[in-house]
Amino acid sequence: MRTTGDRIRHTLGFEIIGLLIFAPLATVAFGYNMFEMGTMAVVGSIVATVWNYIYNLLFDHAMLRLRGSVRKTTLIRVFHAGLFEGGLLLFFLPIIAWYLAISLWDAFTMGMAMSVFYLVYAFVYNLLYDKVFPIPDSTILNSCKE
Repeated sequence: MRTTGDRIRHTLGFEIIGLLIFAPLATVAFGYNMFEMGTMAVVGSIVATVWNYIYNLLFDHAMLRLRGSVRKTTLIRVFHAGLFEGGLLLFFLPIIAWYLAISLWDAFTMGMAMSVFYLVYAFVYNLLYDKVFPIPDSTILNSCKE
């Protein structure tokens, strides 16, 4: 299993890189100014950061219990990213609607577009993260003993 420090590095890296990519793209795609999209991106990042830590911790514990390992296949990684984005959408949808003063349907449409972006981004980021920072075998073995 990953250490707390590794989880923090993972989460901060994910959110910072995601903000740098998402805010300018959202400004163009949704027609709002950079301040509005930047604010939405930062609030979304805070919500996502908390959710990301909790979700990944729970997911890894479930993987360890069900499979005896936290190593993820490509299919599990796709499931992992989709489930994460679905949960995040449930938390973030009311915030989008309220802040931008739009209907829940419009917020849902925007949220889905954001989810598609972050779904692809999460898949690529996590795949690359696992390659750059692999889980040491000793960490997996020590986690099984706890």
